[in-house]
Amino acid sequence: MLNTMHTDTARDQMVHQQLRAWHVLSQPVLDTFARIPREAFVPPAFRDVAYADTGIPLGGGDHMLAPKIGGRILQAVAPKPTDRVLEIGSGSGFLTACLAAHACSVRSLEIRADLAQQAAANLRTVGARNATVEHRDAYAREALGSGEYEVIVLTGSLPAREARFEERLAPGGRLFVVLGTGTTLHATLAERGADGTLQWSALFETALKPLSGAPVPSSFSF
Repeated sequence: MLNTMHTDTARDQMVHQQLRAWHVLSQPVLDTFARIPREAFVPPAFRDVAYADTGIPLGGGDHMLAPKIGGRILQAVAPKPTDRVLEIGSGSGFLTACLAAHACSVRSLEIRADLAQQAAANLRTVGARNATVEHRDAYAREALGSGEYEVIVLTGSLPAREARFEERLAPGGRLFVVLGTGTTLHATLAERGADGTLQWSALFETALKPLSGAPVPSSFSF
């Protein structure tokens, strides 16, 4: 368990040396990362490095997003108090809590039962009552439902754009997704216009594990 002084120092360093250095400049986002106890979402064996600039292992090849990645995501989608958020891939629930701190509600889908259970418990620990976690495969029939969301965040990468997620985006909504294959992928933001069209913007390059169940690109032989 981190002592209070070490925690405060580590959190302050995360905000100033990781988030700000990586162009996370939104004060509400910085305040959220400074306020929500990241150590409450980290597996016990890694509590001493809860605020390190790294993806902390969650088992099964999954990792918590590094703080700077989570900060860039939250800054990009900029949830509003009236926004409904759909998150695909709960992980430990830390980004879920950060989204919930700004939005009206967050619905998070997690394919791994153990992570879904732990993320839900972590969210209860920090009092994030407007966030729910469902053990569900986002590619299962009817998993996304028929409703629309003002914010959609995918925490795993896709090889290419997918209509199933874009169709759930409300007018004026923002969709964060990492696209591509290999080791260098592109974090992108799609914004739904009033006329229904999507405007795509490139945000940054990153490496992110593919979303569970995402279609595998076909290989070509000549």
